[in-house]
Amino acid sequence: MAAHLKKRVYEEFSKVVQIPHEEAPAKKLRLSKPSKSAALHVDLCKATNSTDALQYLLQFARKPVEAESVEGVVRILLDHYYKETDNSVRLKIASLLGLLSKTQGFSPDCIVDDAINTLNNEIESHQVLAQLLDTLLVVGTQLPESPAVRQRLIEVAWKHLSDTYFGVRNKCLKLLGCLGMVDAPLTKDNEGLGTLLGGVRDVQSIISDYFGDQDPRVRTAALKAMLQLHERGMKIHEIIYDQACRLLSDDYEQVRSAAVQMVWVLSQLYPESIVPIPSSNEEIRLVDDAFGKISHMVSDGSWMVRVQAAKTLGSMLQVSPHFLEQTLDKKLMSDLRRKRTAHERAKDLFTSGEFSSGRKWADDAPKEKLDTNTVNLIASGACGAFVHGLEDEMFEVRIAAVEALCQLARSSPSFAEKCLDFLVDMFNDEIEEVRLQSIHVLREISTHITLREDQLDTVLAVLEDSSRDIREALHELICYTNVSTKECIQLALLELLKNLNKYPTDRNSVWKCLKFMGSRHPTLVLPLVPELLSTHPYFDTPEPDMDDPAYIAVLVLVFNAAKSCPTMPALFSDHTFRHYAYLRDSLSHLVPPLRLPGSGLDLVDSRCGLGSVESAQLFLQQSLNRVSTIQNLEAPGAKDLLNFTIRDLQRLGELQTELAGAADFCATYLRCQLLLMKALQEKLWNMAVPLCFKQNVTATAAAQQILEETYKLEFLYSGLESRQVATVHHVRLQAKALQLVLTARTRQGLDPLISSCEKFLQDIESFQRLFLAELPHLQDSFVDKLLELMPRLSSCKPVEMVKILQTTLRQSGLLQLRLPEQIHRATATIIEPTGESDNPLRFTSGLVVALDIDATLEHVQNPQNTVKVQVLYPDGQSHVIHPKPGDFRKPGPDRHRLITQVYLSHTAWTEPSQIEVRLLLAYSSSSTSLCSPSSASKLGWSESIDSLPPPEAAVEGTIPFSKPVKVYIMPKPSRR
Repeated sequence: MAAHLKKRVYEEFSKVVQIPHEEAPAKKLRLSKPSKSAALHVDLCKATNSTDALQYLLQFARKPVEAESVEGVVRILLDHYYKETDNSVRLKIASLLGLLSKTQGFSPDCIVDDAINTLNNEIESHQVLAQLLDTLLVVGTQLPESPAVRQRLIEVAWKHLSDTYFGVRNKCLKLLGCLGMVDAPLTKDNEGLGTLLGGVRDVQSIISDYFGDQDPRVRTAALKAMLQLHERGMKIHEIIYDQACRLLSDDYEQVRSAAVQMVWVLSQLYPESIVPIPSSNEEIRLVDDAFGKISHMVSDGSWMVRVQAAKTLGSMLQVSPHFLEQTLDKKLMSDLRRKRTAHERAKDLFTSGEFSSGRKWADDAPKEKLDTNTVNLIASGACGAFVHGLEDEMFEVRIAAVEALCQLARSSPSFAEKCLDFLVDMFNDEIEEVRLQSIHVLREISTHITLREDQLDTVLAVLEDSSRDIREALHELICYTNVSTKECIQLALLELLKNLNKYPTDRNSVWKCLKFMGSRHPTLVLPLVPELLSTHPYFDTPEPDMDDPAYIAVLVLVFNAAKSCPTMPALFSDHTFRHYAYLRDSLSHLVPPLRLPGSGLDLVDSRCGLGSVESAQLFLQQSLNRVSTIQNLEAPGAKDLLNFTIRDLQRLGELQTELAGAADFCATYLRCQLLLMKALQEKLWNMAVPLCFKQNVTATAAAQQILEETYKLEFLYSGLESRQVATVHHVRLQAKALQLVLTARTRQGLDPLISSCEKFLQDIESFQRLFLAELPHLQDSFVDKLLELMPRLSSCKPVEMVKILQTTLRQSGLLQLRLPEQIHRATATIIEPTGESDNPLRFTSGLVVALDIDATLEHVQNPQNTVKVQVLYPDGQSHVIHPKPGDFRKPGPDRHRLITQVYLSHTAWTEPSQIEVRLLLAYSSSSTSLCSPSSASKLGWSESIDSLPPPEAAVEGTIPFSKPVKVYIMPKPSRR
């Protein structure tokens, strides 16, 4: 009763005095990731037999492991390794140790001792021992800055080199090759071992001892270990050369293949060393001896060794010319035989006697039997190595021999002339890849050779090949090849016209070929002009048809030859001058500017003057300097100056092709500034929003067009420097600021404005991060003023931020564009379809028809991933097709060829109509967001954290970079 009363009194007193109640402290929770080592331990404890344990280990190997969990997992694996008796499980554990050592952020030096102890205690399985050595190799490669650890691993490898299992010896040799040190310290405990392993020579002597191992796999591993030492910067000793040469005759092809590499390495290290010829007192250079021995391997029984030997010959550029020429003749040349002196020949004649007495059988026989290999400076089997390679039954060997001939011929003009016949003969090979490679090789050495008529006849026979790649490669070859006589010019023209008649799609390639042929052989074309143009000294001849591609081909040949031959225009008839004027306008890239006296035509432009490129470049720089004087985008006369400069730059790009990319880039940049100037006109911003709705729409369209132009500037041009890219992003930032201001003027509501302001601040921070090094060059620019106002922009309200942007944008001046050093515009020209045919392509509706696309791409980076084909139908439908990677060819530097098919399909039409085909360049511009929702409180907009935009994703789009081609099609209704 008293206790109850006491409780009542306490409650009433607490109501009056308000004694605070003690609250129980909240429990703190810590979230942590589940331990991988604990999970693995549980799984291995659940395993009832070795099969279950192996399954758990296989499942564990598929899961990623964090760096902080690796050490615990290693301890669990090692504990289970000591308990496990099954070799397959222990083998898997040893493999997992190596995989875990590669974990990013984990240093494997803490497991070195355990791994070495485990290896020393392993006596049951050689496979497990080999796997443990492989794990130690992984650990050693992960610790390149720990010489003590590497020294311990080398000692372990040396101790196990005497193992009976070939796999263990292989791993030991591999470890020595990958971890052998140049300056290893001597060990006090075992000074002999330290000496053995401390220097380069001793490591190499250990490895070279296993060149004669009974197992061919160990011999291969020893050679590869020695090559690994060479790759790591150690100089292989010359005494290894004899051992490597003996291994060239090994029974095992992998040994012979590695021996070829070793002989080549030594020939590059000691090319001028003198080596003796066996069983002779002759001596030759080591590189020549190695060349002869590797040449002999081109006749090896294994085609893989033959391929490697042929490729290796191509890189031996220091070989003597007479050894090089011997590879083209199967008979041993006299200068490669050992020559006896006159004294030796007289002595032999005296000892043998002039006549035989006949009393003894064969008394006039030679006193000694000479082996041909002992008197030759090169083995007879090595004679004609390239002849054997070019006649090999395996096309891989033939391709390797062709490539090797190319490398050697480029460095030796005399050898290029001698191997010309052999390369021309390869044009008749049965494999297309071999023929194509032969054409490419002859193109590369074309500066050293001149084709005879019989050789040209063999070359031109390939024009009948059905492969388009072969024909176009041959056209490219003829462009850069010299011929010897005018009959060769006539023969080449005749065959090219036959090619044009048989394959009309080769028209542009044939015309280009004849353009270069005429410019390279003007004196040979001159006596053929009357016959080619069908002119007569007394009688008028009929005027040829200008629509004939064959006649245009002849004119292209003649006009390009006339550029270097001033006497040739006197042979032209009147209609030839008219045809020149027509072709100069329609095919200006094929017909050069000429001075044609007596015709009333002075057809020469600035491109034929000396220094025209320099003068055009000076004009371009002066134009940019003139524009840079504009202090403000609203300055009087600025608009007219920009218009005139853009017009001049566009014309300059048309006249001077060398500067077309730079001129177009500058004109596009100034066009963006002109659009920005029009959008910031004074009358637009001094009127109320409802009164200037039309002007707002115009300004919005201008801002969007500026954004599109900036993406063209960034992705359509190659060769841009960081300064130009920063300038393009600066203009893009101005366009985004204009969009933000227009959004604030035309849209109602605060939430969309807050989102736009947040995104714009992210763009400013992204610009600052990407172009930090270029900010000193952007003084007093729009972005420079924004960065100065950044603290204010981050803390003010959206409406105030818009006012600041509007004022800053209108006061910003034109940022001067630095003239790029070398810039090219990506262009595409659709060759087929031509768009000239009025005959519609008919097909049944609902089915498909294939349209062949042939286009030339210039200065396009990675076209396999960026070039697309767009088809626009009359009803507004648009299809975008991704060509296959195999549809792209690369005939030359910065040039690609697209040959593909586009499949068209549509419903039935009542009459034919045109579709448009064009090429698109895809781009992707990613902008990393630097402003996270957690930092939104700094912006003064904490009430709208949930509405913050996510980080900006990559901006993807396409840019048309070819003229559209219109094609007539007619989908017919299907028959019932």
